[in-house]
Amino acid sequence: MNSLPTPDDVRAAAVRLAGRVVRTPMLRHPVLDAAVGGTVLVKPEPLQRTGSFKFRGATNAVLRLAEEKRGGGVVTHSSGNHGQALACAAASEGVKALIAMPKDAPSIKVESTRRWGAEITFFDRLNTDREALANRLAEERGATLIPPFDHPDVIAGQGTAALELIEDAKAAGLRLDALAVCTGGGGLVAGCALAVEGASPGTEVIAVEPEGWDDTARSLAAGERLSADGKGSTFCDALLSIRPGEITFAVNQPRLAGGVAVTPDEVLTAMRFAFDHLKLVVEPGGAVALAAVLAGRIPAKGRTLGVVISGGNVDPAVFSRALG
Repeated sequence: MNSLPTPDDVRAAAVRLAGRVVRTPMLRHPVLDAAVGGTVLVKPEPLQRTGSFKFRGATNAVLRLAEEKRGGGVVTHSSGNHGQALACAAASEGVKALIAMPKDAPSIKVESTRRWGAEITFFDRLNTDREALANRLAEERGATLIPPFDHPDVIAGQGTAALELIEDAKAAGLRLDALAVCTGGGGLVAGCALAVEGASPGTEVIAVEPEGWDDTARSLAAGERLSADGKGSTFCDALLSIRPGEITFAVNQPRLAGGVAVTPDEVLTAMRFAFDHLKLVVEPGGAVALAAVLAGRIPAKGRTLGVVISGGNVDPAVFSRALG
């Protein structure tokens, strides 16, 4: 296992990424506060370049590539958000990118990945070991593998989202009691947990997952990496991780306050709420943390909660379900 990232790595990533990523704003809305009985501070990563937080980690990892490694390019596997983020980050640095994507990945994510000049190879989501595929492609091409979440530089980059939110909350005279984070493989929540440890100790960090894909919550409860049953809805396509990463779980196990799961209907409600009140277009996987707060799965009364809305790359047909 690679060495584990630290709070110092998140701070260093913030310096490295300054001017390269969007410092997304901290949003508040009185309707949201009234709905849950507390103060809710939203971090809207759909406003990030490529439409999700993934651009942070991908850019940090590409910038950390040794000069002699750049010629071979980079490879990853991704359902879409990390793929397009890595494609964009690589293009910005003149590095070639090859992205392995599921055949059923949302077309908006496929098109965006192509737009950044990346080469795409497709695989069957249910019958392919995506990690083995990406490793083979990297070996064949002499490229560097930058996985979606289980990588120290990726984790450190993702943590800058929470670091910004903590700083903006402090500037507003507020301190987070808890931070709800959308969770798939655990890279974002791991980075956020490191940021909290360094900048806001005492703030609880809670992983939020779709029902049936709650591998992080199960693993935290058991004290070891467990797999989800994988029988839940695939509606939250960005969060369909079967098991936490080795590095992400090592970071998360001692730091997270726990995990909760939300239903597709709760996600749809959160997507509509974000559109109506926050004026955000949010993809299903990006809405799970807001869904957990709106559904009362994370106590909010009299507390100050941070919510990371992680991405907005949603097909129009899917988004219409939330508006319907």
